[in-house]
Amino acid sequence: MKTLLLTATIAGFSLVNPLHAQISPRPRPIIVAQSESGFKLWIKQFEAKALANGISRRTFNRAFRGVKLNQRVMALDRKQAEFSRQIWDYLDTATSPKRVKNGKAMMQKHRKKLRKIEKKYQVDAKAVLAIWGLESSYGSNMGDINIIEALATLAYEGRRRKFGESQLLTALKVIQRGDITPKRMMGSWAGAMGHTQFIPTSYQAYAQDFDGDGRRDVWDPRDPGDALASTANYLHKFGWVYKQPWGVEVKLPKKFNYGNASLKVKATPARWHELGVRLVSGGRIPNHGKGSVFLPAGADGPAFVVFKNFFVIKRYNNANSYAMAVGHLGDKIAGGGEFAREWPRGPGALKLNDKIAVQELLNRAGYDVGDPDGIIGPKTIDAISAFQSAQGVPLTGKADQDLLKLLRRKVR
Repeated sequence: MKTLLLTATIAGFSLVNPLHAQISPRPRPIIVAQSESGFKLWIKQFEAKALANGISRRTFNRAFRGVKLNQRVMALDRKQAEFSRQIWDYLDTATSPKRVKNGKAMMQKHRKKLRKIEKKYQVDAKAVLAIWGLESSYGSNMGDINIIEALATLAYEGRRRKFGESQLLTALKVIQRGDITPKRMMGSWAGAMGHTQFIPTSYQAYAQDFDGDGRRDVWDPRDPGDALASTANYLHKFGWVYKQPWGVEVKLPKKFNYGNASLKVKATPARWHELGVRLVSGGRIPNHGKGSVFLPAGADGPAFVVFKNFFVIKRYNNANSYAMAVGHLGDKIAGGGEFAREWPRGPGALKLNDKIAVQELLNRAGYDVGDPDGIIGPKTIDAISAFQSAQGVPLTGKADQDLLKLLRRKVR
């Protein structure tokens, strides 16, 4: 069997929310102690730049009224990630039963609006819903930091001055246009805003006034229409192919050339068929255009052929795991299930249903972990440690098969 020629297609990317970018760790520069007095001086200097860029003095004064150097923003910006999650753990959280349930409820609640958005922008509603679910848990967590204060802090701190200043100037233009007041312009510490977490430059380029009230209000807690339409518009502008999947799960032949399992290698479904690639059901891969074989967990995990929409999602957020999460969550909201092949979780690791069982048993035993959702966060870890302490076993705080067996034996 001939080896498929490797052909790379490399494109630039655009981030809506820079928090999701997969960036290799780099040495941090030495941070000089920052002061409130120095920050006030910087604001005075930045004012001249803002006025030179068309911002009125009235807009500037309104936006910066009460703005202070935000220590929380600086701490979060300097914080290094302590660990990286396996793809299956990330997907367990991103496509949890609770998130799927809430997504289905939102699909029903906003059905008419979503149908209109889908028709206008030719972007599948399930993809828009999935992004909404991942970015802000369907509007329940849009961020609680003033965007002007966050961006001014980032620009002043120095490590991200260019990003902070460009986004801050754009945020001021958004306020000046009348889309939002400075007080309501809230979001994340890195400047992402609204239901689907647009940074100001992405907002300025793609935000939509879907309800026709003259404002592009992606923050409205009662009506997410502008935000959902803005997200659909973003995906549409980057080439979303309507009614086509992000990818399909496949099985590979025994003698598959794993050098071809690369997002840089694209071939037609017919060519993949010639190379022995089949749907997990055994059928032919539908003709959704050229696709790439993708093995997010290596040869021992599920295999996929991903199509153009996978790469469009990556324009929203340049991370393979995020693109998978959006696609998989959207499929689940639309009634789909789990992947056919199991993830290579390793000995003792728990599947999603097992994680939920651990939380249910801990709740039953009197350790409050909240609504069982399969997300093993700090509250669940603390409960595990407390339970282990009460049972006189080593404190690991780890949710694994040994813990589940102990809970099932001890909790009735």
